[in-house]
Amino acid sequence: MDELITSRKNPLAQRARSVRDGRERESVFVEGLRLCEEALRAGVGFDFVLHTRALEESARGSRLLASLREARARVVAVGEDVLESVSDTKTPQGVVAIARRPESGHEVLERVTSTPLVVILHGANNPSNAGAALRVAEAAGATGLIITKGSVDLFSPKSLRGSMGSAFRLPVWAGAAFEEALRWCAERGIRAVATDASASATHTELDWTTPRAVVLGPEAGGLSDEEVRACEESLGVPMREPVESLNLTTALAVVLYEAARQRGF
Repeated sequence: MDELITSRKNPLAQRARSVRDGRERESVFVEGLRLCEEALRAGVGFDFVLHTRALEESARGSRLLASLREARARVVAVGEDVLESVSDTKTPQGVVAIARRPESGHEVLERVTSTPLVVILHGANNPSNAGAALRVAEAAGATGLIITKGSVDLFSPKSLRGSMGSAFRLPVWAGAAFEEALRWCAERGIRAVATDASASATHTELDWTTPRAVVLGPEAGGLSDEEVRACEESLGVPMREPVESLNLTTALAVVLYEAARQRGF
């Protein structure tokens, strides 16, 4: 039986809160059965796991804890109040893990051997939307995602929940400057396509079978005119009036699934 922690001031509980609140950038806060399972399947390394005794009573929870022990994670039981003090959700599922942050950088994207289809999120400021966009990118067959400097952390608790595990699998380059991301694409023959409501071309008129990067701006106002001009092409998604814009994740899904259709997904 695992050791039992009953104090909220225990060093492991304190460290979990520190990671949760973004004070330790080398680690990530993984909460819930599903996310822990996804992280395990992706081969993410775990530092330690906190769980309630109740988790051991369910078949799924028991299997998860057994797999975490096999992965050499330190597995520790805690009181319900301790887990509540650590949790980032209103209804904790009884398990929180501190894991090592997956590798991030342009080198990760460069390992992909298929025709590039990259997503560039510039100035993304909503963690749930950014996480959901990452999930859409993986689901539609994108080969990687770049999120620019000053955007939200894709490995924050809210972003991780939004991605539902995709953050552990899809190659990500976080913290690139906007110009740096575009230059990296240009050097590799990847044409950057800006999303712009005023663009004359629509998402169905582009050839998505060639190397492409779709660029999306902040949720509130999108890309600036200057940022659109910095890209090699631009596109719009047709909308009936009086609708003027789509949610970032919705717009991305529309574009990427057209790319997937053309690529024979």
